[in-house]
Amino acid sequence: MQTISLDQLERHLGAIEGVPRVVVGGNATTPWSALEAVDRAIERYRIYQINSPVGIPTRSGVIAETSFVGPGMRHHPALRYIPSRLSVVPVLFQRTLPPDIVLLHCAPARDGLLSMGIEVNILPAAVEACRARGGLVIAVINSRMPYTFGDSQIPTEAVDLAVEIECELDDVQNNPADEASLVIADRIAAMIDDGATLQMGIGAVPDSTLKALAARSGLRVWSEMFSDGLLNLDTANALEEDHVLTASFCFGSRRLYDWVDGNPRLQMLRTEKTNSPALIAANRQMTSVNAALEVDLFAQANASRINARIYSGYGGQTDFIVGALHSPGGQAFIALRSWHPRADCSAVVPLLDEPVTSFQQTAVVTEQGVAELLGYDEKTQARHLIEYAAHPNVRSELWEEAKELGLA
Repeated sequence: MQTISLDQLERHLGAIEGVPRVVVGGNATTPWSALEAVDRAIERYRIYQINSPVGIPTRSGVIAETSFVGPGMRHHPALRYIPSRLSVVPVLFQRTLPPDIVLLHCAPARDGLLSMGIEVNILPAAVEACRARGGLVIAVINSRMPYTFGDSQIPTEAVDLAVEIECELDDVQNNPADEASLVIADRIAAMIDDGATLQMGIGAVPDSTLKALAARSGLRVWSEMFSDGLLNLDTANALEEDHVLTASFCFGSRRLYDWVDGNPRLQMLRTEKTNSPALIAANRQMTSVNAALEVDLFAQANASRINARIYSGYGGQTDFIVGALHSPGGQAFIALRSWHPRADCSAVVPLLDEPVTSFQQTAVVTEQGVAELLGYDEKTQARHLIEYAAHPNVRSELWEEAKELGLA
């Protein structure tokens, strides 16, 4: 590993020919200074990033690639969405999306090992694929990045160039939970027993659910990600004391990052492990809680598209639903409000107009109630969705549509 300045990095990058693919950590870990150097030095390039934050270059010559669209790419003029479950993205690096440059955001080395800190995710696979084809691995080393253990650790010799920069990480805060989200969270928490293993998605409902679980005991965590909600369980001593918490990335407040730093109770693993349905299923009482934009009377969920335009992607939802249902005592919940206030429409629809993100959940939970699905015939599923999940204003209409679809 050679430590250089940003100016020197820019000169190295300027010598790269063609249209390279640059893989960059997403969420709260984008190494902005290094990415800006890439953007200044390389006229045309592809940037592959999961859940991009706002600020990704949108100029002509920059192609945005992703399998999970974040706010930074949602309206990108040159967006190239590659549908994929998150667990399969590392396979794509070996086949159709070979990386030429990988930008890492790391904590300073300990005993010869850097740490990718709060963002492991798809990056180890990207580094391996990049090195296998003689690409360039660049690390931004930042003392404000928490040091984590597991697959986040990378030998210094696996990095070609390093730039030392001190900057604060993005402070990611969820909006305060509204009354409907709190009701949904309470309903979900009531169905989770002591000793369960938790996977929570992003947003007010998952974080509120964790708060509602503070009275539980012996809880475990095997999750794609976590945020500040996990601190509530730790403070309440609701977590199993001697069991290692497992995730692939996290984001939240500085308080969370300080808790993560050097924490031996936490292991950060690569996506192929955290999102492997087989490894997920090996956890006891695996409980998956994820959000959706809408569900239909066939119990299909759309969490990816609005008016045919990609909004996010599969993410880990499909991986965890499949894994949870094969876990002893496992459950998979889809949580959403019954009515979209901005669009002024029902979240329970007769039949999806958008591609399906997932299906065969244990239950769909709204502020109206819990629609149990798993193991019921299709007509009973539809009845449960109408009677327990849908907003009262659309139930009569949904019954009429159910008859037309042969579900009533």
